Amino acid sequence: MPLLAALALSLTACAAPKVPSPDEQAQPPSFPSVPQAGETGGVPEESLQALNEAEAAAEAARTAPVKVGLLLPLSGSRANVGQSILNAAQLALFDLAGDRFTLVVRDTQGTPEGAAAAAEAALAEEVQLILGPLFSTSVEAVKPVLAEAQLPLITFSNNNAIADPQTFVMGVTPSTQIDRMVDYAVAQGLRRFAVLAPESPYGTTVVQSLQQAVFRNGAEISRVVFFDPRAQDVSAEVRALADYDQRAAALQAQRRSLSARNDAAAQRALARLQGLETLGPPSFDGILIPSSGRQLLSVGPLLAFYDVDSSEVRFLGTALWDDPSLRKEPSLQGAWFPAPPPALWRTFANRYRQAYGRTPPRVASLGYDAVALAAVLEQRAAREGAFLIYTAESISQPVGFSGIDGIFRFLPNGQVQRGLAILELRPETFVEVDPAPQSFDQAIN
Repeated sequence: MPLLAALALSLTACAAPKVPSPDEQAQPPSFPSVPQAGETGGVPEESLQALNEAEAAAEAARTAPVKVGLLLPLSGSRANVGQSILNAAQLALFDLAGDRFTLVVRDTQGTPEGAAAAAEAALAEEVQLILGPLFSTSVEAVKPVLAEAQLPLITFSNNNAIADPQTFVMGVTPSTQIDRMVDYAVAQGLRRFAVLAPESPYGTTVVQSLQQAVFRNGAEISRVVFFDPRAQDVSAEVRALADYDQRAAALQAQRRSLSARNDAAAQRALARLQGLETLGPPSFDGILIPSSGRQLLSVGPLLAFYDVDSSEVRFLGTALWDDPSLRKEPSLQGAWFPAPPPALWRTFANRYRQAYGRTPPRVASLGYDAVALAAVLEQRAAREGAFLIYTAESISQPVGFSGIDGIFRFLPNGQVQRGLAILELRPETFVEVDPAPQSFDQAIN
């Protein structure tokens, strides 16, 4: 059995007590016994004909080809990302797909126009479900193409704004990440939050999600500062976030006040202020920084420079922090961020490296999980003799699914819920300080 086959088959339902083996044969549905020719057994001829037709139709449903469209940017500036998702999808195809399951792959060229053309080409192949595209602008271009066919779409985007009852957003959305991060942080005693966010649609979404999560938890947001994501230097923004000037002025005022006194207590207090740059902590005990890469690596030291001590203020991130290069930055040590459970990702990444000779980007797992979901729903339909495989109801089943990125389920409005872990940044590794949940409650609010 392939290494990931047993793992991915848990996509049948994350709460199921038993995961079926790929070797188990699907059992056909039972039908009433049909008398042999000339032996009507009292059954009207019209009923016999109906039974025969029903049995033939069910058999045709079990053996009919199942085509699933996969729309990816296989050319253009993001071709490397599209190819990695396709590679992962092919692993899932090998692990889980039955003989009648076929992927119809079409190139979106990374543009809305290319995505619309790719969707039309997939429809011409009579696909029953579309996986992709990757970008929300491409999804919006594809929707009108699929509207008449009323095919469900499972996109790799993480933009909840494009979700609807026929468009399911599979990416790890900002709101899912922030909800998980704030819930955990508040449970650990944090009550006052600040955020340093890029001035972009993504940054705005993060701030809005933080406001909602903080309000739901009865906590508060003390500071919100945006920075230009193209800027090389964000020291002014970090300085403002840290209230550095006010805190430094408060220290100088305290020193002047104590220096004006001649008593021993004042002299002892003045001595305790030696070496300090500011007076008092910032107005927050947790700071969310939804950034990545070199910009994040520069923000950490700047916070320390402007006297935001990571031993007093917990640094919080998003899934963008799932980057081994961050472990080298001392100022970020002890930070928390939400991410899919790391153990399953490591298994998948090792398998991917063995197959393709390189490490996959983090988004590649979506390709595996999407194709695994489609293959498992097809197998279930074959066992049950179902005529319609991919419906809004089958995709948004309340028990959800479990894949490389942990448990997930789609809501009837097309948005996704995910079970994420909380990781802590340490010098040599990311430590899972709060594991991802293993199942959802059955009710969907």
